[in-house]
Amino acid sequence: MVGNVVVSGGNSARKSVQEMSMDGDEPPPQFVVKQHPFGSKQCDSSSASTIIPIIDVSLLLSSEHELLKLRSALASSGCFLAVGHGMSSSFLEKVREVAKQFYSLPVEEKEKYGRAPDESEGYGPDKIVSEKQVQDWSYRLTLRVFPTHKRRLALWPENPADFRETLEEYSIKTRAMMEQLLRSMARSLNVEEDSFWKQFGGESAMLQARFNFYPRCSRPDMVLGVKPHTDRSGITVLLQDTQVEGLQVLVHDTWINVPSIPDALVVNLGDQMQIMSNGIFKSPMHRVLTNKEKLRMSVAVFNEPDPEVEIGPVEALIDETRPRMYRNVKNYGIINYQCYQEGKVALETVRVAPN
Repeated sequence: MVGNVVVSGGNSARKSVQEMSMDGDEPPPQFVVKQHPFGSKQCDSSSASTIIPIIDVSLLLSSEHELLKLRSALASSGCFLAVGHGMSSSFLEKVREVAKQFYSLPVEEKEKYGRAPDESEGYGPDKIVSEKQVQDWSYRLTLRVFPTHKRRLALWPENPADFRETLEEYSIKTRAMMEQLLRSMARSLNVEEDSFWKQFGGESAMLQARFNFYPRCSRPDMVLGVKPHTDRSGITVLLQDTQVEGLQVLVHDTWINVPSIPDALVVNLGDQMQIMSNGIFKSPMHRVLTNKEKLRMSVAVFNEPDPEVEIGPVEALIDETRPRMYRNVKNYGIINYQCYQEGKVALETVRVAPN
């Protein structure tokens, strides 16, 4: 059973994260983060508003100022809060609500959509790829949304009744915003507007939704909801919990709390945009904290090119002053995931050695 991951140590033997959370158990050793290889444990919440700006997506076509803000944000922290995205407060709350309703179902109902051991789609905890792997204190429901012919509808929950319809609508609206952002990013760098959009495959790009659930944890000082990592995607759009914060971004070796604003979507770049922009735009290292008192949830949507499509820096962004920084690569997602579980920086493995 995917929900009953075997864990070892003390009274927590053979308990799932959900069961340990409900019983208030001490987390077993494989969940304990012993080292902090990226940044210090300390965080700075005072500077979040200046480092993670609010950008009005609806103004990017008409406002040079907003376009410059976008370029500045993505070249520094690689992250911003998006408003003016065309999604109402009530609709975003509906997305959050179907996620919470699904997680509240009995374990046996959720396990109908369980992730197979060697696959990433479906419901369950982290896939175990290494004995030394530090496990995340979380559950995820991961679903391929686009292209539509690659959907595995057997893994799409039928309960709550409006889950599928809500995910479909949210994904369509998010994809439209991603296209607008990719075109705006290209304009901000004075390259052809479809330079990035085309590399992702346009309308045939892969889009994946991931519902994240972070149960209460008795030792938030020792355990993370998600370890420090950079995303494998081009763009990640995150709908946050309105009640519980926990997302942090690493900027200049300091962890910055990302504020939760009910109508704002968090946008952060993934490694593939850093590659395509030849290092101008940044893919930020980020992590998720655990909480002793409350469950936290979020909904992330990622875009990626087809694994067999080769991506690389846009030629117009390579010159004598800024030589090629990354080699062309296929199926970057696999590289990123393996490096993530081994505590390595995936981008370093595809970097071009300086002459």
